[in-house]
Amino acid sequence: MKVFITGGAGFIGSHLAERLLADGAHVMVLDDLSTGAMANIDHLVDHKRFTHRIGSVIDAPLVAEFVDRCDITVHLAAAVGVRLIVEQPVHTIETNVHGTEVVLDAVAKKRKRVLLASSSEVYGKSQSVPFSEEDDLVMGPTTHSRWSYACSKALDEWLGLAYHREKGVPVTVARFFNVVGPRQTGSYGMVLPTLAGQAVAGRPITVYGSGEQSRCFAHVRDVVEAVLALLHEPSAIGEVFNVGSDSEVTINELAAKVREAADSDSPIVHIPYDEAYAEGFEDMDRRVPDLSKLARAIGFKPSTPLEEIIADVVAEQRAALQG
Repeated sequence: MKVFITGGAGFIGSHLAERLLADGAHVMVLDDLSTGAMANIDHLVDHKRFTHRIGSVIDAPLVAEFVDRCDITVHLAAAVGVRLIVEQPVHTIETNVHGTEVVLDAVAKKRKRVLLASSSEVYGKSQSVPFSEEDDLVMGPTTHSRWSYACSKALDEWLGLAYHREKGVPVTVARFFNVVGPRQTGSYGMVLPTLAGQAVAGRPITVYGSGEQSRCFAHVRDVVEAVLALLHEPSAIGEVFNVGSDSEVTINELAAKVREAADSDSPIVHIPYDEAYAEGFEDMDRRVPDLSKLARAIGFKPSTPLEEIIADVVAEQRAALQG
């Protein structure tokens, strides 16, 4: 099997590439390194079944070349991280929407299977917790760039499903919920590596807002297994799936667990949203997936407890600090 991964030098992409190679697959990676990094795939570049190219997902001829050479495409390339999204909304919209359009156009010509990575952000301000794939999406106003990412990923989903219905492209959509683990950077607002980095360095651990907002964190290892299973499940074609963990924790609780795991004396400091982001920034009180559809399709159940996830991230942050 030959698999093409856009954004393959990123956090999730590099773990997926590693896992596919272990399974005997040939892996082709495209990444512009805007948020990915060569360090994530340095250990793979000499592998005889691994190919990588530095380039953009909006480069249609390059994408077409890779799609032509593969059996399956996993489209992970996207603008990521709350801070990047808020500060660079033009980049967010162009990368997410046009990049997906380029990928879908290429796979449609060859009728190749594709998995599109989406996000829990598409649920927006919905209060219908846990979120089900058939729930209404509730977006904020266009005047708040916070919602540009959610809207762009929802448009990606609609576009992918339209290609399936109109052109017969075998598309599956995976809505990721707070995927975490080694190689994830805190540079773009990712909460767990940010908190872990602060704890091991002895800096104040910063929690935005009240800290009572809750999230569910899934280890990248579990998520990669779910992605692989979806790629091989015929009933997943033309469908949308929540992918992640449904074990809920408040950010205050997360910060305390990180501090304990790091054996840190760092104080936990709360920062109002209007000091951290643009005026009018909105955050969700809860974001919890309903995983029953995924369980029915592939028998998936996340297996890595939060304590182990935190330990992995703290260990990596400590190693990075020590050089």
